[in-house]
Amino acid sequence: MTEAWRPDDDGQRRGASGPVRVRVPAKVNLHLGVGPLRRDGYHELNTVYHAISIHDELTARRGDTLALTMEGEGAGELALDDTNLVIRAAHALAGYAGVLPHARLHLRKQIPLAGGLAGGSADAAAALVACDALWGTGLSRDELAGIAADLGSDVPFLIHGGTALGTGRGEAVSPVLARPTSWHWVVAIADGGLSTPAAYRELDRLREAGTAGPPLGSTDALLAALRQRDPRVLAAALGNDLQDAALAMRPALAETLKAGEAAGALAGLVSGSGPTCVFLAGDEKHAVRLAADLTAAAVCREVRVAHGPVAGARIV
Repeated sequence: MTEAWRPDDDGQRRGASGPVRVRVPAKVNLHLGVGPLRRDGYHELNTVYHAISIHDELTARRGDTLALTMEGEGAGELALDDTNLVIRAAHALAGYAGVLPHARLHLRKQIPLAGGLAGGSADAAAALVACDALWGTGLSRDELAGIAADLGSDVPFLIHGGTALGTGRGEAVSPVLARPTSWHWVVAIADGGLSTPAAYRELDRLREAGTAGPPLGSTDALLAALRQRDPRVLAAALGNDLQDAALAMRPALAETLKAGEAAGALAGLVSGSGPTCVFLAGDEKHAVRLAADLTAAAVCREVRVAHGPVAGARIV
């Protein structure tokens, strides 16, 4: 629990006296429409974000310096220095709030690296929420999302969670008003990751060669489907312009998608830039059966069952 900030002896704000633990979800893109390349080097996006119940946890404690340790997915592979989004987020918040960036941060990671589930962005969102509480900076969610926008296109969404429309390069986020329905997913995690910038470059190449599918365009059909309670309607509206690029870069993903279809998924698609594939189930029991069949098919490293939408980065 945090307390109202007051100056410490060194002039710093005082926030939480004990550790702050934040849970943050993964995201999938229910619709990912990729427009032309902009002058700033990003593509114009029209996307619908959806937070699902695969979580990372970040614990922040008081410290004399800023340090990050981790366990779980990516341990030993992920750099823990100033290039890490967690460290960058802490520095960004400290600079904005005018406090010293001192904290001991520990990340328990379940979201795979470079998997198309925004794991790095999720961890940055968790760092903003955790350090805000630890340091007693007292910023609103919208203020944190404003800082998040400079860290990555997905980070503002993961501050809020739920289901939301993303525009611009994805950083301009508006909540989607839909009936309170829980959707059930099966997540097929591949070996290794895919580079998001490389996926966008591959899509540009495929479009120039005329071998990419037609652009998705408007999110209207997807947003209309979310307002209904029928997962089959939602299944028909799912789409991802980056899927062609992911399949070109990792052809084995086609077998994963075929296996999900054969197992009875209502729909399957590559999540974001891949290589994770996600499958929509009719209900929770269907998701469990589908996960078992996908596991037996041995077309991916790991299979998990999830639901959404869930809240964004939250203190637990």
